Amino acid sequence: MGRFKSLGGDESGITVVNPRKRGTRWLLWGGLFLTLAAILLALLLAQLKLRMAVGKPLPVIGPVADFTLTNQNGRVFSLADLRGRVWVADIIFTRCPGPCLKMTRQMKELQEALPAANPAKLVTLTTDPAYDSPAVLKTYAGRFDADSNRWMFLTGPRSEIAKLASESLKLAALENPPDKRDSPQDLFTHTTIFVIVDKRAQLRGVFETTGEGIDPVQVKSQILAAIRRLEREP
Repeated sequence: MGRFKSLGGDESGITVVNPRKRGTRWLLWGGLFLTLAAILLALLLAQLKLRMAVGKPLPVIGPVADFTLTNQNGRVFSLADLRGRVWVADIIFTRCPGPCLKMTRQMKELQEALPAANPAKLVTLTTDPAYDSPAVLKTYAGRFDADSNRWMFLTGPRSEIAKLASESLKLAALENPPDKRDSPQDLFTHTTIFVIVDKRAQLRGVFETTGEGIDPVQVKSQILAAIRRLEREP
């Protein structure tokens, strides 16, 4: 499965778990983390569906903190570049053997469904910044005809990505220990959701993209409806 790091004891400040010494502890805390993330996701999805069904404003889940990363063109990219715009985000990595390709195809369908004049942006974070350089992300983006004026693929320091993903966007991710990987590319376990952020940099919605009973066409319609609703807000 494709996915993110709960990462390492380097200068980034992220903790790498040693599976030989702390395998049981990792599984316990990793399982608890993903269970809590799943519960939070279920609650957020239920609230979002209810509000969309009755026509109420989407909930404000929380603010998105400022960040500084680098896009696929090697340009510095920060929250200031998204202020005043609605944007949709996800997290993947280019070596992913699991759901990442499907998620990226779904993001491409969103890009194609948005009118050319629509100001909404699309943001894809990498969980694997050590490998996913701007050049690698640019090649990957090209496979999906990503419009670099609309769709940003972001890399940068591990700590900055982890902070934005987990604290602001609620995108849970963990590194898979070497002895638990199905293949050499099975590096991370991460959420398979899209999130939506409003013009004031507030997280406003969570959409599950894969899994049993998930209709990609319906998910795309829900996200497009959420974009239109948030764009009508001041």
